[in-house]
Parts: sequence; structure tokens; C-alpha cells
Amino acid sequence: MKLEYNGSEQVPLGKPDVWAFINDPQKVASCLPDVQEVTVHDEKNFDAVVKIGLGPVRGKFKFKITLEPQPGGERMNVRISGGGFGSVVDLLAGADLSDNGDTTTTLDWDGAATMRGPIATVGGRVLDAQAQKLISGTFANVKTRMAQG
Repeated sequence: MKLEYNGSEQVPLGKPDVWAFINDPQKVASCLPDVQEVTVHDEKNFDAVVKIGLGPVRGKFKFKITLEPQPGGERMNVRISGGGFGSVVDLLAGADLSDNGDTTTTLDWDGAATMRGPIATVGGRVLDAQAQKLISGTFANVKTRMAQG
């Protein structure tokens, strides 16, 4: 099952501050909804355990996450792979940064996920809603955490 998403967040910080934030694995990990545990391996790689609920099925997924800053400081890609419940998830998400010229930055984000295994058979609508919540929630949390300083 393949799922695709996109959206936009206005962040109340300048582009250099936003770029520094999204290049910090610990800060990015803190933005994942329902994160239970984080293990940072280096400046680009970390693992995260996230609590997931799909309808009546609840449990934890373990993800390997790699930050992939693109040259020029205009785009960050994030590669996520892992799973739980006997299922596998591969996600490539990214955000383009635009300086708004007024000490704010726009993050135009997109993501595409592929799911295989029992979770993918739960039903497209439930799975799609949960994946959308996870991805959009992560980017909304980036905005909130940066606004808090």
C-alpha cells in the first residue's frame, strides 16, 4: 500500500535557525507524535520507538531514521524505515525551506510511505488517516517546538 501526503507550516523563526533545528536528530526525534524512546547514533542517524494505534490494534513501532540535508540548505529529506505488528513501513519525507523575509520560514513538506504486512490489510481509510496524523503531527510539532525556543 502506497500513501502520499503534503502540507505547509509557517515557523516563527528565520531560515538559519530552522535549518539548525531540523539538522539536530534529538530535536527532530522530539517532534514525533507519541515517541516513547530515542537512541541517537550520530549527527544524521537515530532510532525511535513510537506508540501506534490503528483501530483496535495498539502497540509500538521501531523506526530507523536518517536525516539527509540537501546541498544549499534549502531542503531536508528524512528517510524512515522500520515497523511492528509483523509489518514494514518505508517513508521518505522532506521539507523545502523558504525564507519569508520577515523572520519567518515556510516549511513546504511532502511524504510518501509504503506499507507491507498485516497492518496494510487493516483498511486503507484507517491506515491513511493514521499515517496522515503521524506525518502532519510531526511537522506541526516542529513548528511548536521551535516557537517555544
